[in-house]
Amino acid sequence: MTTSLTQSLSFSGTDYVLSLPMLLLTLFALGILMIDLILPKQWKQANAFVALAGIGFSAIAVVKLHLAYWIAEQQGLGVKNVGFMGTLLVDRYALYFFYLFLLGAAVAILMSIHYLEVEHENHGEFYALLLFSVVGMMCMAAGYDIVLLFIGLELMAISTYVLVGFLRRDKRSNEAALKYLLLGAFSSGIFAYGLSLFYGLSGSTNVGVIAQKLQENLAARPHDPVVILALLATATGLLFKIAAVPFHQWAPDAYEGAPTSVTGFMSVAVKAAGWAMLLRIFLWGLFPLRPMYVPLLIFVSIATMTGGNLAAITQNNLKRLLAYSSIAHVGYMLLGLIASDGQTNSTGIMAILVYLLVYTFMNLGAFAVITSLRRRNVIGDEIDDIAGLYFKAPTEAILMLVFLLSLAGIPPLAGFWGKYFIFLSLIQTGHYTLAAIGVLYSVVALYYYMRIVNAMLMRQPVEAAPVHTSPAMRLALTITAAGTVIIGLFPNAMISAANWSLGLAQGSQHMAALLR
Repeated sequence: MTTSLTQSLSFSGTDYVLSLPMLLLTLFALGILMIDLILPKQWKQANAFVALAGIGFSAIAVVKLHLAYWIAEQQGLGVKNVGFMGTLLVDRYALYFFYLFLLGAAVAILMSIHYLEVEHENHGEFYALLLFSVVGMMCMAAGYDIVLLFIGLELMAISTYVLVGFLRRDKRSNEAALKYLLLGAFSSGIFAYGLSLFYGLSGSTNVGVIAQKLQENLAARPHDPVVILALLATATGLLFKIAAVPFHQWAPDAYEGAPTSVTGFMSVAVKAAGWAMLLRIFLWGLFPLRPMYVPLLIFVSIATMTGGNLAAITQNNLKRLLAYSSIAHVGYMLLGLIASDGQTNSTGIMAILVYLLVYTFMNLGAFAVITSLRRRNVIGDEIDDIAGLYFKAPTEAILMLVFLLSLAGIPPLAGFWGKYFIFLSLIQTGHYTLAAIGVLYSVVALYYYMRIVNAMLMRQPVEAAPVHTSPAMRLALTITAAGTVIIGLFPNAMISAANWSLGLAQGSQHMAALLR
Protein backbone atom coordinates (compact mmCIF):
# COMPACT_ATOMS: atom_id res chain seq x y z
CA MET A 1 0.00 0.00 0.00
CA THR A 2 2.81 2.39 0.93
CA THR A 3 4.79 1.52 -2.21
CA SER A 4 1.74 2.09 -4.44
CA LEU A 5 1.07 5.47 -2.83
CA THR A 6 4.71 6.50 -3.24
CA GLN A 7 4.65 5.57 -6.92
CA SER A 8 1.43 7.52 -7.52
CA LEU A 9 2.95 10.61 -5.91
CA SER A 10 6.23 10.40 -7.82
CA PHE A 11 7.28 13.04 -10.35
CA SER A 12 7.02 11.33 -13.75
CA GLY A 13 8.56 12.33 -17.06
CA THR A 14 5.16 13.47 -18.33
CA ASP A 15 4.74 15.70 -15.28
CA TYR A 16 8.14 17.24 -15.94
CA VAL A 17 7.47 17.94 -19.62
CA LEU A 18 4.02 19.42 -19.01
CA SER A 19 5.20 21.67 -16.18
CA LEU A 20 8.50 22.68 -17.83
CA PRO A 21 7.31 26.17 -18.91
CA MET A 22 6.33 26.92 -15.31
CA LEU A 23 9.46 25.36 -13.84
CA LEU A 24 11.71 27.48 -16.07
CA LEU A 25 9.93 30.69 -15.11
CA THR A 26 10.22 29.77 -11.43
CA LEU A 27 13.96 29.06 -11.72
CA PHE A 28 14.62 32.33 -13.51
CA ALA A 29 12.53 34.25 -10.96
CA LEU A 30 14.53 32.74 -8.10
CA GLY A 31 17.73 33.45 -10.01
CA ILE A 32 16.79 37.12 -10.37
CA LEU A 33 16.23 37.39 -6.62
CA MET A 34 19.70 36.00 -5.95
CA ILE A 35 21.51 37.92 -8.68
CA ASP A 36 19.92 41.20 -7.61
CA LEU A 37 21.69 40.95 -4.25
CA ILE A 38 25.12 41.22 -5.86
CA LEU A 39 24.39 43.59 -8.74
CA PRO A 40 25.59 47.18 -8.35
CA LYS A 41 22.98 49.88 -8.83
CA GLN A 42 24.13 50.82 -12.33
CA TRP A 43 23.70 47.22 -13.55
CA LYS A 44 20.14 46.68 -12.33
CA GLN A 45 18.88 46.60 -15.91
CA ALA A 46 20.43 43.15 -16.17
CA ASN A 47 17.46 41.83 -14.17
CA ALA A 48 15.15 42.73 -17.04
CA PHE A 49 17.27 40.83 -19.55
CA VAL A 50 17.38 37.78 -17.28
CA ALA A 51 13.58 37.95 -17.02
CA LEU A 52 13.32 38.18 -20.81
CA ALA A 53 15.62 35.16 -21.07
CA GLY A 54 13.29 33.28 -18.73
CA ILE A 55 10.33 34.23 -20.93
CA GLY A 56 12.26 33.01 -23.96
CA PHE A 57 13.20 29.64 -22.46
CA SER A 58 9.63 29.13 -21.25
CA ALA A 59 8.35 29.99 -24.74
CA ILE A 60 10.69 27.37 -26.23
CA ALA A 61 9.21 24.78 -23.85
CA VAL A 62 5.69 25.78 -24.91
CA VAL A 63 6.67 25.52 -28.59
CA LYS A 64 8.02 22.01 -27.97
CA LEU A 65 4.70 21.01 -26.42
CA HIS A 66 2.94 22.56 -29.39
CA LEU A 67 5.13 20.60 -31.83
CA ALA A 68 4.49 17.40 -29.88
CA TYR A 69 0.76 17.96 -30.39
CA TRP A 70 1.23 18.61 -34.08
CA ILE A 71 3.40 15.55 -34.64
CA ALA A 72 1.01 13.32 -32.70
CA GLU A 73 -1.93 14.61 -34.72
CA GLN A 74 -0.10 14.02 -38.00
CA GLN A 75 0.67 10.44 -36.98
CA GLY A 76 -2.77 9.78 -35.51
CA LEU A 77 -1.37 9.13 -32.04
CA GLY A 78 -2.70 10.08 -28.63
CA VAL A 79 -1.14 12.93 -26.68
CA LYS A 80 -0.14 12.68 -23.03
CA ASN A 81 -1.43 16.01 -21.76
CA VAL A 82 -2.57 15.14 -18.23
CA GLY A 83 -0.13 15.27 -15.34
CA PHE A 84 0.11 15.37 -11.57
CA MET A 85 -2.60 12.75 -10.97
CA GLY A 86 -5.10 14.43 -13.27
CA THR A 87 -4.80 17.95 -11.80
CA LEU A 88 -2.87 19.51 -14.73
CA LEU A 89 -4.31 19.48 -18.26
CA VAL A 90 -1.95 21.08 -20.78
CA ASP A 91 -4.26 20.83 -23.78
CA ARG A 92 -4.35 23.06 -26.85
CA TYR A 93 -6.59 25.49 -24.98
CA ALA A 94 -3.93 25.91 -22.27
CA LEU A 95 -1.12 26.31 -24.81
CA TYR A 96 -3.00 29.16 -26.49
CA PHE A 97 -3.14 31.03 -23.20
CA PHE A 98 0.49 30.20 -22.41
CA TYR A 99 1.49 32.12 -25.53
CA LEU A 100 -0.72 35.05 -24.51
CA PHE A 101 0.74 35.24 -20.99
CA LEU A 102 4.34 35.10 -22.21
CA LEU A 103 3.69 37.76 -24.85
CA GLY A 104 2.08 40.10 -22.33
CA ALA A 105 4.88 39.58 -19.82
CA ALA A 106 7.63 40.15 -22.40
CA VAL A 107 6.13 43.45 -23.59
CA ALA A 108 5.51 44.56 -19.98
CA ILE A 109 9.19 43.93 -19.16
CA LEU A 110 10.27 46.03 -22.15
CA MET A 111 7.96 48.82 -20.98
CA SER A 112 9.36 48.68 -17.45
CA ILE A 113 13.11 48.96 -18.06
CA HIS A 114 13.31 52.75 -18.43
CA TYR A 115 10.12 53.43 -16.45
CA LEU A 116 11.51 51.90 -13.24
CA GLU A 117 14.68 53.97 -13.56
CA VAL A 118 12.62 57.15 -13.79
CA GLU A 119 10.66 56.07 -10.71
CA HIS A 120 13.89 55.12 -8.83
CA GLU A 121 12.39 51.67 -8.18
CA ASN A 122 14.61 49.49 -10.37
CA HIS A 123 14.65 46.39 -8.16
CA GLY A 124 15.02 42.76 -9.16
CA GLU A 125 11.98 41.61 -7.22
CA PHE A 126 9.78 43.49 -9.70
CA TYR A 127 10.74 41.11 -12.50
CA ALA A 128 10.69 38.09 -10.19
CA LEU A 129 7.13 38.88 -9.11
CA LEU A 130 6.11 39.34 -12.72
CA LEU A 131 7.45 35.88 -13.61
CA PHE A 132 5.81 34.33 -10.55
CA SER A 133 2.50 35.86 -11.60
CA VAL A 134 2.84 34.23 -15.02
CA VAL A 135 3.42 30.86 -13.33
CA GLY A 136 0.13 31.36 -11.47
CA MET A 137 -1.60 32.28 -14.73
CA MET A 138 -0.39 29.09 -16.37
CA CYS A 139 -1.80 27.07 -13.48
CA MET A 140 -5.12 28.87 -13.96
CA ALA A 141 -5.19 28.03 -17.68
CA ALA A 142 -4.05 24.42 -17.34
CA GLY A 143 -5.64 23.52 -14.02
CA TYR A 144 -8.17 20.70 -14.16
CA ASP A 145 -8.56 20.51 -10.40
CA ILE A 146 -10.12 23.23 -8.29
CA VAL A 147 -7.24 23.07 -5.79
CA LEU A 148 -4.64 23.79 -8.50
CA LEU A 149 -6.88 26.47 -10.01
CA PHE A 150 -7.13 28.23 -6.65
CA ILE A 151 -3.38 27.92 -5.98
CA GLY A 152 -2.64 29.45 -9.38
CA LEU A 153 -5.13 32.23 -8.75
CA GLU A 154 -3.58 33.15 -5.42
CA LEU A 155 -0.02 33.00 -6.75
CA MET A 156 -1.00 35.40 -9.52
CA ALA A 157 -3.06 37.62 -7.23
CA ILE A 158 -0.48 37.98 -4.44
CA SER A 159 2.25 38.80 -6.97
CA THR A 160 -0.01 41.38 -8.59
CA TYR A 161 -0.93 42.98 -5.24
CA VAL A 162 2.74 43.69 -4.61
CA LEU A 163 3.34 44.92 -8.18
CA VAL A 164 0.44 47.39 -7.91
CA GLY A 165 2.02 48.90 -4.78
CA PHE A 166 5.57 48.75 -6.09
CA LEU A 167 5.96 52.56 -6.11
CA ARG A 168 6.54 52.67 -2.36
CA ARG A 169 6.87 56.47 -2.16
CA ASP A 170 3.68 57.07 -4.17
CA LYS A 171 0.54 57.39 -2.02
CA ARG A 172 -1.69 56.53 -4.99
CA SER A 173 0.19 53.29 -5.50
CA ASN A 174 -0.04 52.38 -1.81
CA GLU A 175 -3.76 53.12 -1.70
CA ALA A 176 -4.41 51.16 -4.90
CA ALA A 177 -2.53 48.12 -3.59
CA LEU A 178 -4.42 48.17 -0.28
CA LYS A 179 -7.83 48.42 -2.00
CA TYR A 180 -6.91 45.70 -4.44
CA LEU A 181 -5.65 43.45 -1.65
CA LEU A 182 -8.74 43.85 0.53
CA LEU A 183 -11.27 43.40 -2.27
CA GLY A 184 -9.23 40.62 -3.86
CA ALA A 185 -8.95 38.69 -0.60
CA PHE A 186 -12.69 39.08 0.01
CA SER A 187 -13.56 37.83 -3.50
CA SER A 188 -11.10 34.94 -3.19
CA GLY A 189 -12.82 33.89 0.03
CA ILE A 190 -16.22 33.87 -1.68
CA PHE A 191 -14.75 31.96 -4.62
CA ALA A 192 -13.19 29.36 -2.34
CA TYR A 193 -16.51 28.96 -0.53
CA GLY A 194 -18.26 28.25 -3.83
CA LEU A 195 -15.63 25.72 -4.86
CA SER A 196 -15.85 24.01 -1.46
CA LEU A 197 -19.60 23.60 -1.93
CA PHE A 198 -19.06 21.95 -5.30
CA TYR A 199 -16.52 19.65 -3.66
CA GLY A 200 -19.11 18.74 -1.04
CA LEU A 201 -21.74 18.09 -3.72
CA SER A 202 -19.50 15.94 -5.91
CA GLY A 203 -16.97 14.44 -3.50
CA SER A 204 -14.16 15.38 -5.87
CA THR A 205 -11.95 18.34 -6.73
CA ASN A 206 -11.56 17.22 -10.37
CA VAL A 207 -13.36 19.54 -12.78
CA GLY A 208 -14.57 16.69 -15.02
CA VAL A 209 -15.91 14.65 -12.10
CA ILE A 210 -17.72 17.72 -10.73
CA ALA A 211 -19.48 18.17 -14.10
CA GLN A 212 -20.52 14.51 -14.13
CA LYS A 213 -21.86 14.58 -10.56
CA LEU A 214 -23.72 17.85 -11.17
CA GLN A 215 -25.43 16.28 -14.17
CA GLU A 216 -26.55 13.36 -12.02
CA ASN A 217 -27.68 15.59 -9.15
CA LEU A 218 -29.67 17.90 -11.41
CA ALA A 219 -31.60 14.95 -12.80
CA ALA A 220 -32.75 14.13 -9.25
CA ARG A 221 -33.04 17.67 -7.82
CA PRO A 222 -33.20 20.28 -10.63
CA HIS A 223 -33.49 23.27 -8.25
CA ASP A 224 -31.14 22.33 -5.44
CA PRO A 225 -30.56 25.52 -3.36
CA VAL A 226 -27.04 24.41 -2.43
CA VAL A 227 -26.13 24.16 -6.13
CA ILE A 228 -27.53 27.64 -6.75
CA LEU A 229 -25.59 29.07 -3.80
CA ALA A 230 -22.39 27.37 -4.97
CA LEU A 231 -22.88 28.73 -8.49
CA LEU A 232 -23.47 32.29 -7.25
CA ALA A 233 -20.41 32.22 -4.98
CA THR A 234 -18.16 30.78 -7.69
CA ALA A 235 -19.46 33.20 -10.33
CA THR A 236 -18.84 36.13 -7.97
CA GLY A 237 -15.17 35.20 -7.61
CA LEU A 238 -14.73 34.66 -11.34
CA LEU A 239 -16.48 37.88 -12.35
CA PHE A 240 -14.34 39.83 -9.88
CA LYS A 241 -11.16 38.56 -11.53
CA ILE A 242 -12.26 39.80 -14.96
CA ALA A 243 -13.62 43.09 -13.48
CA ALA A 244 -17.25 42.68 -14.53
CA VAL A 245 -19.93 44.97 -13.08
CA PRO A 246 -20.83 45.04 -10.18
CA PHE A 247 -17.48 43.51 -9.12
CA HIS A 248 -15.34 46.09 -10.93
CA GLN A 249 -14.71 48.65 -8.18
CA TRP A 250 -11.07 47.65 -7.75
CA ALA A 251 -10.06 48.15 -11.38
CA PRO A 252 -10.02 51.97 -11.82
CA ASP A 253 -8.13 52.59 -8.56
CA ALA A 254 -5.68 49.73 -9.15
CA TYR A 255 -5.04 50.80 -12.75
CA GLU A 256 -4.49 54.43 -11.77
CA GLY A 257 -2.20 53.80 -8.81
CA ALA A 258 -0.10 50.95 -10.20
CA PRO A 259 3.10 51.56 -12.19
CA THR A 260 1.91 52.15 -15.75
CA SER A 261 3.75 49.13 -17.12
CA VAL A 262 2.05 46.99 -14.47
CA THR A 263 -1.30 48.51 -15.40
CA GLY A 264 -0.77 47.43 -18.99
CA PHE A 265 0.24 43.94 -17.85
CA MET A 266 -2.82 43.66 -15.60
CA SER A 267 -5.16 44.85 -18.32
CA VAL A 268 -4.17 42.03 -20.68
CA ALA A 269 -2.37 39.11 -18.98
CA VAL A 270 -4.18 39.14 -15.63
CA LYS A 271 -7.50 39.57 -17.41
CA ALA A 272 -6.68 36.77 -19.87
CA ALA A 273 -5.84 34.49 -16.94
CA GLY A 274 -9.19 35.29 -15.36
CA TRP A 275 -10.90 34.41 -18.63
CA ALA A 276 -8.91 31.20 -18.98
CA MET A 277 -10.09 30.06 -15.55
CA LEU A 278 -13.64 31.29 -16.07
CA LEU A 279 -14.04 29.40 -19.34
CA ARG A 280 -12.39 26.29 -17.89
CA ILE A 281 -14.84 26.25 -14.97
CA PHE A 282 -18.01 27.29 -16.80
CA LEU A 283 -17.51 25.13 -19.90
CA TRP A 284 -15.77 22.11 -18.38
CA GLY A 285 -16.91 21.95 -14.76
CA LEU A 286 -20.23 23.79 -14.53
CA PHE A 287 -21.59 23.17 -18.01
CA PRO A 288 -24.62 21.27 -16.67
CA LEU A 289 -25.60 24.52 -14.89
CA ARG A 290 -25.59 26.53 -18.12
CA PRO A 291 -29.38 27.15 -18.04
CA MET A 292 -28.85 28.78 -14.62
CA TYR A 293 -25.84 30.95 -15.31
CA VAL A 294 -26.70 32.25 -18.80
CA PRO A 295 -29.48 34.60 -17.54
CA LEU A 296 -27.02 35.86 -14.90
CA LEU A 297 -24.39 36.49 -17.57
CA ILE A 298 -26.88 38.38 -19.76
CA PHE A 299 -27.60 40.79 -16.90
CA VAL A 300 -23.92 41.15 -16.00
CA SER A 301 -22.83 41.72 -19.61
CA ILE A 302 -25.37 44.50 -20.19
CA ALA A 303 -24.52 46.12 -16.85
CA THR A 304 -20.79 45.85 -17.60
CA MET A 305 -21.07 47.46 -21.04
CA THR A 306 -23.30 50.19 -19.63
CA GLY A 307 -21.22 50.96 -16.54
CA GLY A 308 -17.85 50.75 -18.29
CA ASN A 309 -18.73 52.91 -21.27
CA LEU A 310 -20.71 55.57 -19.42
CA ALA A 311 -18.09 55.93 -16.69
CA ALA A 312 -15.27 56.22 -19.26
CA ILE A 313 -16.94 59.26 -20.84
CA THR A 314 -16.33 61.43 -17.76
CA GLN A 315 -12.71 60.44 -17.07
CA ASN A 316 -9.79 62.84 -17.47
CA ASN A 317 -7.14 60.41 -16.26
CA LEU A 318 -5.94 58.21 -19.12
CA LYS A 319 -5.37 55.15 -16.95
CA ARG A 320 -8.82 55.37 -15.35
CA LEU A 321 -10.39 55.95 -18.78
CA LEU A 322 -8.70 52.83 -20.15
CA ALA A 323 -9.68 50.96 -16.98
CA TYR A 324 -13.35 51.65 -17.61
CA SER A 325 -12.77 50.87 -21.29
CA SER A 326 -11.32 47.53 -20.21
CA ILE A 327 -14.42 46.88 -18.11
CA ALA A 328 -16.62 47.59 -21.15
CA HIS A 329 -14.60 45.13 -23.24
CA VAL A 330 -15.34 42.46 -20.61
CA GLY A 331 -19.02 43.06 -21.30
CA TYR A 332 -18.50 42.43 -25.01
CA MET A 333 -16.61 39.20 -24.33
CA LEU A 334 -19.33 37.95 -21.97
CA LEU A 335 -21.68 38.19 -24.95
CA GLY A 336 -19.54 35.56 -26.66
CA LEU A 337 -19.94 33.19 -23.71
CA ILE A 338 -23.70 33.74 -23.77
CA ALA A 339 -23.90 33.01 -27.50
CA SER A 340 -21.93 29.76 -27.40
CA ASP A 341 -23.13 26.50 -25.93
CA GLY A 342 -19.68 24.92 -26.28
CA GLN A 343 -21.04 22.07 -28.43
CA THR A 344 -23.24 22.87 -31.45
CA ASN A 345 -22.02 26.47 -31.69
CA SER A 346 -18.55 27.45 -30.48
CA THR A 347 -18.19 30.66 -32.45
CA GLY A 348 -18.65 32.73 -29.30
CA ILE A 349 -15.82 30.97 -27.43
CA MET A 350 -13.58 31.30 -30.49
CA ALA A 351 -14.51 35.00 -30.57
CA ILE A 352 -13.41 35.42 -26.93
CA LEU A 353 -10.01 33.85 -27.69
CA VAL A 354 -9.58 36.10 -30.73
CA TYR A 355 -10.64 39.12 -28.68
CA LEU A 356 -8.11 38.36 -25.94
CA LEU A 357 -5.30 38.04 -28.48
CA VAL A 358 -5.98 41.29 -30.31
CA TYR A 359 -6.69 43.07 -27.03
CA THR A 360 -3.22 42.08 -25.80
CA PHE A 361 -1.58 43.96 -28.66
CA MET A 362 -3.75 47.07 -28.83
CA ASN A 363 -4.21 47.70 -25.11
CA LEU A 364 -0.56 47.06 -24.23
CA GLY A 365 0.35 49.42 -27.04
CA ALA A 366 -1.87 52.17 -25.64
CA PHE A 367 -0.34 51.78 -22.19
CA ALA A 368 3.14 51.73 -23.72
CA VAL A 369 2.52 55.19 -25.19
CA ILE A 370 1.29 56.43 -21.80
CA THR A 371 4.35 54.90 -20.11
CA SER A 372 6.65 56.70 -22.55
CA LEU A 373 5.23 60.05 -21.36
CA ARG A 374 6.63 59.52 -17.84
CA ARG A 375 9.55 61.85 -17.13
CA ARG A 376 11.18 63.24 -14.01
CA ASN A 377 8.57 65.92 -13.37
CA VAL A 378 5.72 64.65 -15.51
CA ILE A 379 3.57 61.68 -14.51
CA GLY A 380 2.01 61.50 -17.96
CA ASP A 381 -1.33 59.84 -17.21
CA GLU A 382 -3.71 62.81 -17.61
CA ILE A 383 -5.35 63.88 -20.86
CA ASP A 384 -3.54 67.23 -20.48
CA ASP A 385 -0.24 65.33 -20.48
CA ILE A 386 -1.02 63.84 -23.88
CA ALA A 387 -2.24 67.16 -25.34
CA GLY A 388 -0.28 68.16 -28.42
CA LEU A 389 1.61 64.86 -28.47
CA TYR A 390 1.69 64.95 -32.26
CA PHE A 391 3.81 68.12 -32.18
CA LYS A 392 6.30 66.62 -29.68
CA ALA A 393 6.38 62.94 -30.68
CA PRO A 394 4.50 62.33 -33.95
CA THR A 395 5.38 58.63 -34.09
CA GLU A 396 3.94 57.93 -30.64
CA ALA A 397 0.84 60.01 -31.47
CA ILE A 398 0.17 58.10 -34.67
CA LEU A 399 0.66 54.77 -32.90
CA MET A 400 -1.72 55.85 -30.15
CA LEU A 401 -4.27 56.73 -32.83
CA VAL A 402 -3.89 53.24 -34.30
CA PHE A 403 -4.34 51.56 -30.90
CA LEU A 404 -7.40 53.66 -30.03
CA LEU A 405 -9.07 53.03 -33.38
CA SER A 406 -8.42 49.32 -32.91
CA LEU A 407 -9.93 49.42 -29.41
CA ALA A 408 -12.99 51.08 -30.95
CA GLY A 409 -13.26 48.22 -33.46
CA ILE A 410 -12.57 50.24 -36.60
CA PRO A 411 -11.46 48.13 -39.62
CA PRO A 412 -8.99 47.14 -40.93
CA LEU A 413 -7.29 46.99 -37.51
CA ALA A 414 -7.15 43.93 -35.25
CA GLY A 415 -9.81 45.14 -32.80
CA PHE A 416 -12.42 44.95 -35.56
CA TRP A 417 -12.16 41.16 -35.70
CA GLY A 418 -12.71 40.76 -31.97
CA LYS A 419 -16.02 42.60 -32.07
CA TYR A 420 -16.96 41.13 -35.45
CA PHE A 421 -16.87 37.54 -34.24
CA ILE A 422 -18.66 38.42 -31.01
CA PHE A 423 -21.52 40.01 -32.93
CA LEU A 424 -21.46 37.19 -35.50
CA SER A 425 -21.92 34.60 -32.76
CA LEU A 426 -24.86 36.56 -31.33
CA ILE A 427 -26.56 36.78 -34.73
CA GLN A 428 -25.97 33.09 -35.44
CA THR A 429 -27.71 32.15 -32.18
CA GLY A 430 -30.58 34.62 -32.51
CA HIS A 431 -29.49 37.09 -29.81
CA TYR A 432 -30.32 40.09 -31.98
CA THR A 433 -31.12 42.45 -29.09
CA LEU A 434 -27.79 41.78 -27.39
CA ALA A 435 -25.98 42.31 -30.70
CA ALA A 436 -27.74 45.67 -31.16
CA ILE A 437 -26.81 46.75 -27.62
CA GLY A 438 -23.18 45.78 -28.24
CA VAL A 439 -23.04 47.79 -31.47
CA LEU A 440 -24.64 50.79 -29.76
CA TYR A 441 -22.07 50.81 -26.97
CA SER A 442 -19.26 50.44 -29.52
CA VAL A 443 -20.37 53.80 -30.90
CA VAL A 444 -20.32 55.29 -27.40
CA ALA A 445 -16.78 53.96 -26.92
CA LEU A 446 -15.67 55.68 -30.11
CA TYR A 447 -16.57 59.02 -28.52
CA TYR A 448 -14.28 58.78 -25.51
CA TYR A 449 -11.43 57.31 -27.57
CA MET A 450 -11.73 60.31 -29.89
CA ARG A 451 -11.39 62.62 -26.87
CA ILE A 452 -7.85 61.34 -26.52
CA VAL A 453 -7.24 61.69 -30.26
CA ASN A 454 -8.55 65.26 -30.19
CA ALA A 455 -6.17 66.13 -27.35
CA MET A 456 -3.20 64.63 -29.20
CA LEU A 457 -3.84 66.17 -32.59
CA MET A 458 -5.83 69.35 -32.06
CA ARG A 459 -4.62 70.86 -28.78
CA GLN A 460 -1.38 72.65 -28.06
CA PRO A 461 1.11 70.99 -25.67
CA VAL A 462 0.77 72.01 -22.02
CA GLU A 463 4.40 71.04 -21.42
CA ALA A 464 6.82 71.65 -24.28
CA ALA A 465 9.61 69.25 -23.33
CA PRO A 466 10.20 66.60 -26.03
CA VAL A 467 9.34 62.95 -25.40
CA HIS A 468 12.37 60.65 -25.49
CA THR A 469 11.60 56.96 -26.00
CA SER A 470 14.08 54.32 -24.84
CA PRO A 471 15.16 51.50 -27.21
CA ALA A 472 13.25 48.92 -25.15
CA MET A 473 10.10 51.05 -25.30
CA ARG A 474 10.50 51.47 -29.05
CA LEU A 475 10.70 47.69 -29.37
CA ALA A 476 7.54 47.28 -27.25
CA LEU A 477 5.71 49.82 -29.42
CA THR A 478 6.92 48.09 -32.57
CA ILE A 479 5.68 44.68 -31.41
CA THR A 480 2.27 45.94 -30.35
CA ALA A 481 1.77 48.12 -33.42
CA ALA A 482 2.84 45.33 -35.78
CA GLY A 483 0.45 42.90 -34.11
CA THR A 484 -2.43 45.37 -34.24
CA VAL A 485 -1.98 46.15 -37.93
CA ILE A 486 -0.86 42.77 -39.29
CA ILE A 487 -3.59 40.79 -37.52
CA GLY A 488 -6.13 43.31 -38.75
CA LEU A 489 -5.01 42.93 -42.37
CA PHE A 490 -4.26 39.19 -42.31
CA PRO A 491 -6.49 37.54 -39.67
CA ASN A 492 -6.32 33.99 -41.08
CA ALA A 493 -3.50 32.80 -38.81
CA MET A 494 -5.24 34.23 -35.74
CA ILE A 495 -8.54 32.54 -36.64
CA SER A 496 -6.78 29.24 -37.26
CA ALA A 497 -4.93 29.46 -33.93
CA ALA A 498 -8.15 30.12 -32.00
CA ASN A 499 -9.94 27.28 -33.79
CA TRP A 500 -7.00 24.94 -33.19
CA SER A 501 -7.01 25.71 -29.48
CA LEU A 502 -10.65 24.65 -29.28
CA GLY A 503 -10.24 21.62 -31.53
CA LEU A 504 -12.37 23.12 -34.30
CA ALA A 505 -11.61 22.24 -37.90
CA GLN A 506 -13.32 25.27 -39.39
CA GLY A 507 -15.62 26.69 -36.72
CA SER A 508 -18.36 27.65 -39.14
CA GLN A 509 -18.96 28.04 -42.86
CA HIS A 510 -18.35 31.77 -42.55
CA MET A 511 -14.96 31.26 -40.89
CA ALA A 512 -14.09 28.57 -43.43
CA ALA A 513 -14.67 31.14 -46.16
CA LEU A 514 -12.39 33.59 -44.36
CA LEU A 515 -9.67 30.95 -44.05
CA ARG A 516 -9.88 30.23 -47.78
